[in-house]
Amino acid sequence: MPLPQHLLPTTVVGSYPQPEWLVDPAVLLRVRVPRVRAPEIWRFEGALLERAQDDATILAVRDMERAGIDIVTDGEIRRESYSNHFSNALEGIEIDPPGEIVGRTNRRMFVPRVTGPIRRRASVEVRDVEFLRRNTDHAIKITLPGPFTMAQQAKNEYYKDEAEMAFDLAVAVNEELKALKAAGADVLQLDEPWLEERQDAARSYGLAALDRALDGVEGPTVVHVCFGYAFVVPDKPRRYGVFEQLAACKATQVSIESAQSGLDLAALTELGDKTIVLGVLDLAAKTIETPQLVAERIRHALAHVPAARLVLAPDCGMKYLTREQAFGKLAALAEGARIVRSEI
Repeated sequence: MPLPQHLLPTTVVGSYPQPEWLVDPAVLLRVRVPRVRAPEIWRFEGALLERAQDDATILAVRDMERAGIDIVTDGEIRRESYSNHFSNALEGIEIDPPGEIVGRTNRRMFVPRVTGPIRRRASVEVRDVEFLRRNTDHAIKITLPGPFTMAQQAKNEYYKDEAEMAFDLAVAVNEELKALKAAGADVLQLDEPWLEERQDAARSYGLAALDRALDGVEGPTVVHVCFGYAFVVPDKPRRYGVFEQLAACKATQVSIESAQSGLDLAALTELGDKTIVLGVLDLAAKTIETPQLVAERIRHALAHVPAARLVLAPDCGMKYLTREQAFGKLAALAEGARIVRSEI
């Protein structure tokens, strides 16, 4: 489908709340952001689970449409986390038993073990794109975890170093991205929150792995970099450290958060001529923003980046909000964008 042609289009970062009849919220919060499979979150099994996930995906899409969002996703409804859905499906990955590492918040976590060459054995999200394309006339976006982030979320038991592992992950991601584009995705996004978390490694090989993943991929491509989910990271810095490196990467768009952290928006100029997908919804706030507050956040951004290079979104994925909160915030986002659009 054609991408929206008006200024200040709206989108979501990726995830939308999964209904309580589909997942057990208490279990979901207990497993936090799983790196290996967490089947215990689901209330269904087998064929019934797939049907339930399809129905919940349609609900998520309809909520985005009703809220007025221009570029929708499938809400990542079929995923236990943003990364394990794809990473655990690759050849060379073992999760039984899992490995163990120290994560971003200094908590020990179970992760996949890399025990052989990483390869994409089959498509992972092509059906997701095809289903989404059949069920909306909006422009659509699909997301994948980036190669650097997946390398940081695994225990390497095969490769000589993490860089070599990340580049094989990049090849697998590249193959999947091209298949998703062929299946009908209008926008492709890679989630790379660990680029900010481990900046030295990101500069050493992470950005090169990202570029390898995007090599030859046509159309709008996004890299999402954040400080973590709001419910996991309540206190966030006001500046990113990798903007200058992201300005030189192959992604045409850079997706960042700003509302929760109170990001210094003057730093947006460091992203060069990239289109910026700017988070203007604070997902740590349980209250729903007014359209006027969203409009004010957009105006602040316009002091540093032209409207033609600005896409508006929540700070991060909305998975851990209630459906009522998520819908209300997206409706405020769409209306806030409309207010500022009318002023330009």
